[in-house]
Amino acid sequence: MRHGFGIFGGAAFLAAACLAPADKAQAQTDQAETVTMAQQDAPETQREKVLGIGGLFVRSKDPAALSTWYTRHFGINPTPTSYDDEPWVQEEGPTIFAPMPQDVQMIPEGKSWMLNLRVADLDKMVAQLSADGVEVALDPETYPNGRFATLADPEGNAIQLWEPAQ
Repeated sequence: MRHGFGIFGGAAFLAAACLAPADKAQAQTDQAETVTMAQQDAPETQREKVLGIGGLFVRSKDPAALSTWYTRHFGINPTPTSYDDEPWVQEEGPTIFAPMPQDVQMIPEGKSWMLNLRVADLDKMVAQLSADGVEVALDPETYPNGRFATLADPEGNAIQLWEPAQ
């Protein structure tokens, strides 16, 4: 399975390696339509943009256990319970927002999202997760934008680990 997201040339650009052949043609058509619509709708003044993602809210069968799992394996602080608690603060870096076709292969059947987490050292993270008994699939290929591995959290939600290219 191919996992690479293209991060150059716009956040919605999908690298060819990311999609199965049938998905590539649709993504190229969708991207062309999006650019055309954006050009047609472009106002004369600069539009306000969001600063980043402020949170990811996930339905869970056991929210406390899932929060603990993400804290243990990825160092993501649990949701603060008071204004004195520190939330997780991510490091600055690229973030991809990529609506995908319904039948894309990289997101498991029955799921509507996948979490992509940037890591500094993919090999160390994979070794750490494997030592904890988490099944991780390391993609052997190195893409122009980095390296990838995939896994699932205890509730079957897809997670992709990404070590950006240097």
